[in-house]
Amino acid sequence: MSTESPGSPASGVAPVCYRHPDREAHIRCQRCGQPICPDCMRDASVGFQCPVCVSQGQKSSRQGRTAYGGRTSGNPQATTMTLIGINVVVWLAILVTGRGGSRLIDLLALRPDGICLIGNSGYNTGSAVCSAEGGTFLPGVVDGAYWQLVTNMFVHVEVWHLAANMLALYLFGPQMEHVLGRVRFLALFLVSGLAGSALVYWLAPEFQSTVGASGAVFGLLGGFLVITLKTRGDVRPILILLGLNALITFTIPRISWQGHLGGLIGGALVAALLVYAPRGPRRTVLQAAGVVGLVVLLGLAVAARSVVLA
Repeated sequence: MSTESPGSPASGVAPVCYRHPDREAHIRCQRCGQPICPDCMRDASVGFQCPVCVSQGQKSSRQGRTAYGGRTSGNPQATTMTLIGINVVVWLAILVTGRGGSRLIDLLALRPDGICLIGNSGYNTGSAVCSAEGGTFLPGVVDGAYWQLVTNMFVHVEVWHLAANMLALYLFGPQMEHVLGRVRFLALFLVSGLAGSALVYWLAPEFQSTVGASGAVFGLLGGFLVITLKTRGDVRPILILLGLNALITFTIPRISWQGHLGGLIGGALVAALLVYAPRGPRRTVLQAAGVVGLVVLLGLAVAARSVVLA
């Protein structure tokens, strides 16, 4: 004796939606085969699927990757705009707290060695001596203010300096973010800035303050050059741009050539580690190991300079 399930054509009972039992359903999900009502129908490549199967399919499908292993992003400008936003917020904070005399600059700018401010003059003394003389001690990296190696790349005082760096970041950032992916792009930006800071720490005057995202921006240019060479593109435009920036760097006073050069070299090295890593399941591991290794080398360089200054 045969039996028939309720809702099957032979039973004579109209099928109902498995998610809404009070509704008739004459369409079945192409994936699980269960009846679904119009509210549960989701367009598929063939027919319709239920919401549960669509959700499972999205979780199981592999997210797209860039040519160099990064995750593709639906908004490749997100990280770039976040970096620009941080720089603008810090600049506004400096503007409302005294501009060139803001204590934020004393805290965040890169200064290799600390100085003691008494009135309008600066002296090379320790913090204890400075306090005893009634001065204000501004610590440098050698005094333990290692955060300045990173924070300085988000500090600008003059609006033209901010505008120039943010324009360059806006022009090149989304392209690099699109090609590398969000995490790799952010690593390129930050490590480039750190490389620029390390060279400033070694070669700039001990008591000179350095600010600006220029080192990180030059790192983007260095990375762009490496990727253009890798893809056998036309490198003449980027070389011309680098040449013009080099001319500006070495002809206009008070521009940190150390930060620019360090950032350029750092960006080129990070990009090379990312784009020349061999394809395969271990590519991400090799890329991460290379970038971490570079950061360690920069850390050792900073430590060595601290020993020299101390």
